[in-house]
Amino acid sequence: MEADTFTIEQLAGQRLMLGFDGTTLNADLKNLITTFKVGGLILFTRNIESPDQLRRLCSDVQDYAADCGQPPLFIAIDQEGGQVARLKAPFTEFPETPPLNSSAAADSFARITAAELKEMGINMNMAPVMDVNDPQVDSIMVKRAFSHDPDLVSEIGVAVINGLQVHQVMAVAKHFPGIGRTTLDSHLDQPVLEAGPEKLATDLIPFSAAIANQVAGIMLSHIVYKALDPDLPASLSARIAHDLLRSRMGYECLVLTDDLDMGAIGNHYDIDTSVACILKAGVDLILVCHKKPGPGAGL
Repeated sequence: MEADTFTIEQLAGQRLMLGFDGTTLNADLKNLITTFKVGGLILFTRNIESPDQLRRLCSDVQDYAADCGQPPLFIAIDQEGGQVARLKAPFTEFPETPPLNSSAAADSFARITAAELKEMGINMNMAPVMDVNDPQVDSIMVKRAFSHDPDLVSEIGVAVINGLQVHQVMAVAKHFPGIGRTTLDSHLDQPVLEAGPEKLATDLIPFSAAIANQVAGIMLSHIVYKALDPDLPASLSARIAHDLLRSRMGYECLVLTDDLDMGAIGNHYDIDTSVACILKAGVDLILVCHKKPGPGAGL
């Protein structure tokens, strides 16, 4: 299907990536496709029972979308390795923390993970984490980020991106413009980063590398970066999503919010305000991971 043939309802729905309850193509899931005409679905452990069940679920939702005259869905999952991995055994597990420490390890992870995701019918992985840890703070990302060295983060992250995408699984680099210096979890409330231009420039290095290697998607964080936009978090900010990421850094592929269920957004903005800011910022996909919004749920 061509976008210029979409109805207004389809164009609106293509901006949504939603989570859901259940492990089969149930009535609620059908409603997301027929009524909301969603562009994508995101999977969590609550949606996964076994490889056979997961494969059937992904196949059924794609078939149902096609039967409803909808384009193929993005079907996404968080499979970073280490602390955040929705697929458990019998899928391959990478339990190390931080999850990867070299480009060779990253290539192996990406190759194995892409094969398993593709076999299930999952076409997007919310990875790699491209945040740079700050060794001087107790970062919330210390167990998920690859390193405090932006060049090493770039090297490992690019290996993940290339390894996933060469096997037809879209990679999503996160959490732009970088949350490795934050100590407050945005699942709970809204972190504010006071870092100056020099530190922010360091944090952008891995994302520049991801862009240079044609990463399919970039996820925006929910953090307020005072030096970039004193008023809005990155996920709602035109200054960050449009002016910095699109215009200055030249990124032309998918831009996603982090989960709007999280406390960083839900505690401070109603849904209408959030959506208005997101549309103004030119963000492509709005991520809402739970059926009923509430803090504490997300990526």
